[in-house]
Amino acid sequence: MKHSAAARDPWLPDLCRLPRLAVMLGMSELVIVVLALAPGGGVQWDIERFVTASAFSLWLALTAAVLLCVSRTQVSRLPMPLGTLVALLGSGLVAALGASMAHVIDTNLGYGLVPDNVSMLRFVWGSAAVTMLIVAVVLRYLYVNDGWQAQVRASARAEVDALQARIKPHFLFNSMNTIAGLVRTDPVVAERAVLDLSDLFRAALGAGDRESTLREEIELCERYLAIEQLRLGDRLRVSWVRAEPLPWRMPMPSLVLQPLLENAVLHGVSRLPGGGEIEVELAQLGQELLICVRNPAPPPREADVQQALDEPGERRRGGTRHAQASIGQRLAFAYGPGARMVAQWREGYYQVDLRLPVGTGSLNR
Repeated sequence: MKHSAAARDPWLPDLCRLPRLAVMLGMSELVIVVLALAPGGGVQWDIERFVTASAFSLWLALTAAVLLCVSRTQVSRLPMPLGTLVALLGSGLVAALGASMAHVIDTNLGYGLVPDNVSMLRFVWGSAAVTMLIVAVVLRYLYVNDGWQAQVRASARAEVDALQARIKPHFLFNSMNTIAGLVRTDPVVAERAVLDLSDLFRAALGAGDRESTLREEIELCERYLAIEQLRLGDRLRVSWVRAEPLPWRMPMPSLVLQPLLENAVLHGVSRLPGGGEIEVELAQLGQELLICVRNPAPPPREADVQQALDEPGERRRGGTRHAQASIGQRLAFAYGPGARMVAQWREGYYQVDLRLPVGTGSLNR
């Protein structure tokens, strides 16, 4: 079982992708720059020597990267300590062969690119050792980075699971009781409520499995509010402001807007004796989609509640803030630093503002 799992998910970082190959080449070039700038090196560096050394270093790094790319699956089948040793020794062997070839060619043609006081053995083993060091540093960096990204993905998935679990208990029973009361008095409305409830829970159960769009998210919010209006009646009023044109096909994480409206209902309108109106505004300004959710709400326990998206991991007390932290983390994972979320209570109203970058082809999953 462990063997097959390793084959499906290799632990050796993938060097077949251009950004990671650039890391390898950049590290090799950095070594040449350090050697050229190091005082007392005993070698006079000029433009020709620097260009030649850079080309030789980049060639060795590229060869080692190609070797690790094509052998990634096989090496990952080995235990990590043994596989790491094999990867380093393989890179060193490639560098040794390349260095020996370069030394022989330089000696026979008399270019003088290799200093006269550097023997072939020293040049070969020195090149191999430096290459192994570069490969070790790059693999360690990429391994840690892959682990961090996997942790972020797992955390985002956990937040989706938490949203799925959160939407079920407190909402399902109220909705079913409302529908049961409508079956005899207004069966048409009861049937529509059942369909809305079905669509809502279908989206909740599949929230982590696929992307959604702005249009789908808004339609889901409309279904949710329609069900809550059946329960709260005239106490719940909704005002939609859509400044067309809007990027309706814009990719979005599934079930990311509905929790904001759920908070507006549960922690705002439903706690006020006279209810209130939820205002939802959508507009596109340049390359940003602006979404504003505003609702009357009783004063929070703390004087000022404000949460920015650049602190997605922070947890505060209260269901509202926990849901916003979940949404903030999912938006940060999907859009990166281009997304912002700010929430605050002021003068009897609670307002959440989202700013999301438009034009992202697909989410960063």
